This record gives sequence, C-alpha cells and structure tokens, in this order.
Amino acid sequence: MSGTLYVVATPIGNLEDMTYRAVRILQEVDLIAAEDTRHSRKLLDHYAIKTQLISYHEHNEQQRSAQLLERLSHWLVSDSCSLA
Repeated sequence: MSGTLYVVATPIGNLEDMTYRAVRILQEVDLIAAEDTRHSRKLLDHYAIKTQLISYHEHNEQQRSAQLLERLSHWLVSDSCSLA
C-alpha cells in the first residue's frame, strides 16, 4: 500500500455535476485541501462527506505546501517502514 495524492475536479455551478467517483474519493481520503473552503463545505455537506477540510490558496500556499508534503511523506515513510 502506498500514499496517493488525488486532484479532484469539482463543479463550478451545479452540485449535481459531481461524478460518483469524485464523491467516493472525497469520502475515502484522509484530508481535503481546497482553495475556497466555504464553497467546498457546501459541496461536502451536500454529499454528507465528513473528511477534514483545510484551506490551500495563494496566501498560504508556501506554508501549506510544506505541511501537506510533510504529512504525505510522513505517511509514506511510516507505511514503508511497516512493510519492511
């Protein structure tokens, strides 16, 4: 098993334009990073997705990128160690 980063496109207008696969992925991941959490929260609430949501935008990109990469690499290293 290895870590995976998903980039999931979400609808701009109609919430019903989401694919089944996109909803499933958002339900299964550990964390969702979104540019506009207010818009994303509406989408997640519509589909009863309870995954943790954090902001990721141009004003926090540098700090948040480091946090996200750290979290992803930590998970990958931890997972690799458990398989060794």
